[in-house]
This record gives sequence, C-alpha cells and structure tokens, in this order.
Amino acid sequence: MHIHHLLENNSVANKFVAQLRDTDIQGDRMRFRRNIERLGEILGYELSKNFKYEDKAVTTPLGTASVDLPAEEIVLCSILRAGLPLHNGLLNYFDDAENSFISAYRHHPDNDEKFEILVEYLASPSLMNKTLILADPMLATGRSFVNVMKALESMGTPANIHLVSVIGAREGIEYIASEFPENTHLWIATIDEELNDRGYIVPGLGDAGDLCYGTKMQH
Repeated sequence: MHIHHLLENNSVANKFVAQLRDTDIQGDRMRFRRNIERLGEILGYELSKNFKYEDKAVTTPLGTASVDLPAEEIVLCSILRAGLPLHNGLLNYFDDAENSFISAYRHHPDNDEKFEILVEYLASPSLMNKTLILADPMLATGRSFVNVMKALESMGTPANIHLVSVIGAREGIEYIASEFPENTHLWIATIDEELNDRGYIVPGLGDAGDLCYGTKMQH
C-alpha cells in the first residue's frame, strides 16, 4: 500500500487537524464539519496528482489553449455517517464524480468492549474499471474499510482504489495494508500511534460522527 501522510510536511492543514482535536472547539459542530470538509479538499488535491491526464484543447475568447485534464472515471464512496463532510470536501473538487454511499457501524452484541462492524445499507453505481475513492475520517482498527470493500465487491472491480481519511492509527493502517491490493493508495492527514482497549484512536479526537451530527443511541 502507498501511504501519503499529509502532516509529514507543515501546511495550513495542521490548523484544521488541531481544531478537530481541540475539546474547546469541538462543541461547534458546524466548524467541526467544515474542518473535515477542508481536509477533504486538501487531500483530494493531493490525490489528484496521482491521476492519469489527457491533453485537451479549450477555446478561449482569443484563441485555443492546451491543458491536461484528468482522464479518470471517479466514484466517491463515503461511509455513513461520519464520512459525509469528508465526501463533500472531495466532491467540491471532483464535482463530476459518481457517488456511492454505504453504512458501517460498531455493534456491541454483549454490551461490552467487543464489537463487530455491520454494513446494512449500500447505494452505488458500477465500480468496474473505475477509480474508487473511499472516504472515512477515522481509520481506527481498519475493519470498517475492509468490511465496506467486501460489501462493494458485487459492484465490480475498480481499476484504482484510493482510501481517504483524516486520522488513523498505526495498527489499523497495518491491517488494511494486509487486506487491500498492493497498489492501493491511502491519503491521510495525520497518524497516531495507539488504539485504546475500546478500539478508539489515542489521542485521536473522539467519535467523529457524534461530533459532526450529535450523539446516538447505541445498538
């Protein structure tokens, strides 16, 4: 797997990640969602450098200009619900992409720390020979990405797979690297070293879905 770690180089993205983590700012849900969206835009821009391009002629008022434009059939797939603002950020840049939505959530069958990832909803176009961009802001254990990709298998085999996330844990990244094709790309803003005994990223930022949209009842 090819890992592209945004915060290895300093940029304005540092500010957006810091605000996402900051408990004094997290209560502002609109800002939280907007910062994830901003990071989606930045990660999308970086991701676009990996595309294939074709030369196109564009007619201007004074003549013709030659420009290289992306030659990709893109499908954006976000994992509900936390993936929605990240999806919006990517869609701001890849505005002509097809869109796919899938649910994945942690189910605690015994009301303890053990959980399984359940996938219950999928709406997607064909992925056959297209470029799939799969977005989820939190890459903790990595099981959501893996289970979602298995659920998408019936939609066809994409030519290229790009995973986009805001914060990930080393353990989860190692897991998805062992499960996804070798030529998969991971675009991630920042990487933390640990998961706690509940499978949450430390120091992380908490539950991104709750911070975006409010708390939920547990299943």
